Amino acid sequence: MLRRSPFVALAALTLLGGCASVSHTPYGTTSPAEEHPPMQPASPYVPEPGRDAATIAEMRAAPPSEPGIETGRNTAGDHKRLVAQGFVRVGSARYGGSESGVRDEVDRQARAVGADRVMLYPPDAGAADWSAAFYVRFKLPFGATFRDLTAAERTTLGSDGVEIGSVVGGTPASRANLLAGDFVVQVNGRPVAGRAAFQNELRANAGRQVTLTVVRNGETVQRAVRLGAVTGPSGP
Repeated sequence: MLRRSPFVALAALTLLGGCASVSHTPYGTTSPAEEHPPMQPASPYVPEPGRDAATIAEMRAAPPSEPGIETGRNTAGDHKRLVAQGFVRVGSARYGGSESGVRDEVDRQARAVGADRVMLYPPDAGAADWSAAFYVRFKLPFGATFRDLTAAERTTLGSDGVEIGSVVGGTPASRANLLAGDFVVQVNGRPVAGRAAFQNELRANAGRQVTLTVVRNGETVQRAVRLGAVTGPSGP
């Protein structure tokens, strides 16, 4: 990224206008007309695929509330923690400017998209911009990821099925005590032919209780799962 001359930046600020008090910037003291120039994102808000306004409105767990803005530390760690609490990332953006100005702009954007939580990251040593990740708590009909089995896993189990991955806290999968590494081989006594078949079973039984036959550490157990009722897109 090219660095702008302090003199160019100061000249640009004088053209923006603003409130009538003096503040300090990295380039010195601004004139009264320059305080709090309109914040512009360094990059526009970018929604995650499939996270348009209509989908967010349909899938959110509760009506929008006051957005919570947290200062993040580690993007991967923060994301994992929020996912475990039932949050889904719906978009991201980058911003330039002072912390107070950035927080104002992030709050505005959060309200516009109906975000429940925002993780805000200060500029690091190699960048001049703040970054923000926007999250909404979704209602998840199942609440766990799952994948197809490998050929070796099918041989060991003696059947097809799916393996459970991450489990979101507070969801039907979590309440049924499903754990990462569980193998689901049947739904209501019917064999699971793979990921697509299991997904279809979840959709067909939305809002109902199903009994999953699960193989855990070589032992077969039954787990009753009360699936959430969600109209429209569904999935883990």
